[in-house]
Amino acid sequence: MNLDSVVGFDWDRGNWPKCGKHGVERAEIESCFVRSVSIAPDPYPIELEARFNAVGINGDGRKIFIVFTIRQSQRGNLIRPISARYMHEKEVSRYEKRKET
Repeated sequence: MNLDSVVGFDWDRGNWPKCGKHGVERAEIESCFVRSVSIAPDPYPIELEARFNAVGINGDGRKIFIVFTIRQSQRGNLIRPISARYMHEKEVSRYEKRKET
């Protein structure tokens, strides 16, 4: 997935509470996309829109799992986070092993 056409983020009362309930801050989520982020199609697609899974790293080195979609606006393409949470140790271990192969 190429994020070159993305101009910002789409936050509102619909998606922010779902992301924030796991203790992840907006700035952390946004910074993951500025840093190196690993993106894959969501394995549970829905018909309305394409969703993606991202694994990124916040400023403290914690890995964050993010489900998001791309929405078009008058300004251009926006990343719309759907949910976000810190990854558990087992998930981080699996991620690191996949990354090595």
